[in-house]
Order: sequence, then structure tokens, then C-alpha cells
Amino acid sequence: IKTLGADAKLFIKDLWFEKVPVRIYQPKAPSASQRRGVMFFHGGGWVFGSLETHENLCRFIARESESVVVSVGYRLAPEHKYPAAYEDCLNATQHFLQHLEHYGVDPARVIVCGDSAGGNLAAAVSQTLAGRSDFPKLRAQILIYPGLQALDFNLPSYQQNRGVPLLFRERAAFYMLQYLNGNATNLEEVLEGSHISVDIQLNYRKWVSPDNIPEKFKVRGYKPRVLLDCTTEVFEKVKRFCEPMLCPLLAEDTILQQLPESFILTCEYDVLRDDGLLYKKRLEDNGVRVTWCHLEDGFHGIINSFNSDWLSFPAGKRGLDNIVDFLRSL
Repeated sequence: IKTLGADAKLFIKDLWFEKVPVRIYQPKAPSASQRRGVMFFHGGGWVFGSLETHENLCRFIARESESVVVSVGYRLAPEHKYPAAYEDCLNATQHFLQHLEHYGVDPARVIVCGDSAGGNLAAAVSQTLAGRSDFPKLRAQILIYPGLQALDFNLPSYQQNRGVPLLFRERAAFYMLQYLNGNATNLEEVLEGSHISVDIQLNYRKWVSPDNIPEKFKVRGYKPRVLLDCTTEVFEKVKRFCEPMLCPLLAEDTILQQLPESFILTCEYDVLRDDGLLYKKRLEDNGVRVTWCHLEDGFHGIINSFNSDWLSFPAGKRGLDNIVDFLRSL
């Protein structure tokens, strides 16, 4: 990755929030009032990605929305397993919320944002902070093609886009296992769905089911699958997939009801499309306001694709403009 030079419009500093490295982007132009603050968690399957890989994106968001952006360099799997990444993002966010005045940020306008695995982390942090009265309430969450569950890797979008770059179906399960266990043992079971016991699968059917996906997303082909049971041995290794901090789609309604206004971006050609659609439905069912941006011609990773040339995809630019417009509306 080539290092970017100074930015004409932004002050950029590397700091530590608690024990977590962060890079903070602050607009240079004087502002009469306090600015929005955006906590940004980068994508990369909890295994890859860094402050550098998402530098262009964070600069763009900070410049165009005139917000203070804090990008978090959380610990990565497989060296650091769940919940390390989540804890780093939560701790950095709490630190920021306690020191907003240093950065000229309005306590009523702090947003969490992330792409892919970062969208998972943003959703988890948002849920954790939802019930807390000792911190300012988050103003919004921005989830860019987030991965939100590991119960069903055979949803319509997983079947339709199994071989579509930049994220293949098998890789999605692989990354989830790396994050959870630091290895990809039981990948086959996870892919076929024999990793979670049937009674638990049925229990979550109300939230994780093709029945909750609008019909128009099934037209590209979809085969309903038979529920498979699992061995105790496999389940023991992956049972934490049922924890909402790892799979935010599985949080209880009482938590979801307290969540802030949300922006969800999904792409048609993305295995994670249906995770986003299912979460959108759950949030709306719980009275949360959702702004939904669906890129009909988008693929996973498009918002940050190929770093320097990411504006070469009109759909990516369109998605990014929607994100900036949403931020400006807050």
C-alpha cells in the first residue's frame, strides 16, 4: 500500500485510545459548532485490513461529510480471536465518547460505521452501547455490507453469489471460523449447516430464514435446504456463533428496540446481501428507522475496492455518496 501524503483539508494523527491504535482525521477548516464524530471499523474478514487499507475511504468520509473520523486498528485473527476485535472497537469507542470535547465533537452526533467485518463490529458495538446510560447515546450506525450471522451459509445470496468475487461463500465461512477459533476446522459442517443443533436453528428461524427475504431476491435461483443436525463435538467448538456480539442478527428484540437510526448498504452480487436484508427487517420490525441503499450492480468490497482506483466503479461512488449524504443529514 502506498502511503498517502499530507491532506490539504485534514489534520491526520496516529494516537492510542486505551491500548488500541487509532488514526484520527479532523477537518482543518474552522467550525462554528461542534462536528459529527464517526468511529470507523475497517473490513477484511477480521483477519486482514488495517488503518492503511481504508485510509482513502476515511479521508473521503471526513472531507466530504466534514466529520471527525476515528479509524480503529483493532487486533486481528487468527492471532487474536473473538472477542479481541470487538473489545478493541468497543474500548476505543468508549474512550472517544468520554473525550469528545478534545476533538470538538458533538456528543449528540457520534456514529459508528464499518464495512464487511467492520460492519459486524459496528453492529455489535452499537448493541452493547444501546442500553448504557453512562455514555452519550450513539446517533446512528452505518453498516456497509455487514456479515451478521454464521448459522446459515445457504441463504439465497450465499447460493446465488457463491463464486462471485471479492468474497466467495467458502471464504466467508472461513473468516468467521478464523475469528471465532483461530482456525478453519469444521469448515465443511459450517458450510452445509450441520454445525448448530436443529432445535437452536428452529429457534432462530424467526430471524434467520429465507422466508424473511423479499421474493425478488430469490429470482436468480434458490433451493430451500433440509435442516441437518450436528454432533455435540462440532457444536461445542462453534456454539459461540449464537452470541450476538459475534452474530448481531441474533440479538433479542429488547436490545434492537434501543438501537439508533441505521443506514444499511447491501450489494446484489454479494454473499452477505441477505445478512443485511434480514437485519434491516428486524430493525424495522422493532421500530428503528432504516435508510437502505441497495447497489443493484454492486459486489462485496466495492466501497473500498482497489483503494486508489475505487472511484472507477460508478456503483461504488454512488454508494459512498449515499453514505456521505446520510451523515450530512444527521
